[in-house]
Amino acid sequence: MKFLFAILMILTLCNSGCNNPFTAAERKIIGTGNDMMRVTTIDNEADSTLLRRTSRPLRKKDILSEEFTTLCRRMLSTVQNPENEGVGIAAPQVGILRRVVAVQRFDKPGEPFEFYVNPKIVEYGEEMEYSGEGCLSVPEQSGDVLRSQSIKIEYRDSNFDLRTEAIEGFTAIIFQHEIDHLDGILFIDRMDDDKEEYFEE
Repeated sequence: MKFLFAILMILTLCNSGCNNPFTAAERKIIGTGNDMMRVTTIDNEADSTLLRRTSRPLRKKDILSEEFTTLCRRMLSTVQNPENEGVGIAAPQVGILRRVVAVQRFDKPGEPFEFYVNPKIVEYGEEMEYSGEGCLSVPEQSGDVLRSQSIKIEYRDSNFDLRTEAIEGFTAIIFQHEIDHLDGILFIDRMDDDKEEYFEE
């Protein structure tokens, strides 16, 4: 009887938690509503450790969840904060180690922000140039980074279908920066020391 009770308890726990697309800790961070999220920064030891970790891929059931919708909505509010605007944001920057980024598409009419699930760069163009970069997670620091001026990416769309897209110019730079975040890489890791620049707000 005790054995049967134990099995029933395990099944109950799995039904209530095993199928959840996000962990309890992630759901707490994601929360509800439309407001901005706290940005993780290298100034905080725990944040810095998190920012150096590799993010996990998302599954189809994950992106169909209410939590994912809320995460995207709140990430957008965060990157569009009038007091600290950005041109892109990755989930680790709000404390969620999942492979999703938002990028402002300066190469499209209206320059919209768009979300990309499990993005990866599958091809780099040969032309390389230095460009100035900063980051919401690296306060009061900027510097020149050598990046490809054109890339080809693969990602999952809202139906979880695999898509490929060729991207050029400044938007390609943003993609490289944000996808780096998913692998625990910050722009300061790629910064040319000879071109380094610091500034105070």
